[in-house]
Amino acid sequence: MSGKETRLWEMLTPTVQSLGFELWGLELLSPNRRPTLRLFIEAESGVTVDDCATVSRHVGGVLDVEDPITGEYTLEVSSPGIDRLLFKPEQYLLYVGEPIEVKLRFPFEGRRRFRGWLMGLESDDVVVRVEDHDYLLPLKQIDRARVQPRLDGAKGAKEAPEKA
Repeated sequence: MSGKETRLWEMLTPTVQSLGFELWGLELLSPNRRPTLRLFIEAESGVTVDDCATVSRHVGGVLDVEDPITGEYTLEVSSPGIDRLLFKPEQYLLYVGEPIEVKLRFPFEGRRRFRGWLMGLESDDVVVRVEDHDYLLPLKQIDRARVQPRLDGAKGAKEAPEKA
């Protein structure tokens, strides 16, 4: 997470929490020079379109006052969805045993993309099993990690492939 994203996270978390939601994650994207701030909110009871609109109004007010993004920008608020991005180490632990796709900022062992099973965390590394090999991918080098939905409904480490 960049310094600006960290500042935005710290600035917006209290507002999102005061509305009864968890700030699951945020992305600050700059396609075509007009930034997009994308927030992902979560709640035990789920997230509705109305919830997203409410959070958007409140967060928009904070952003207008604090003015952390120079110039015009787009604000998007949504739920993380079933193919959710992972932002914090504790989020990875919730999905051990699930299929995952990881994109790194820089190549590791000659590649930037890894598709496999999330096996856990070891120190500051995410353990991803691809076929029969476990890769320890440094958390700080992960550009994007997304849990892949499974249509069979199974969840958890018990269903993860056993190491050969």
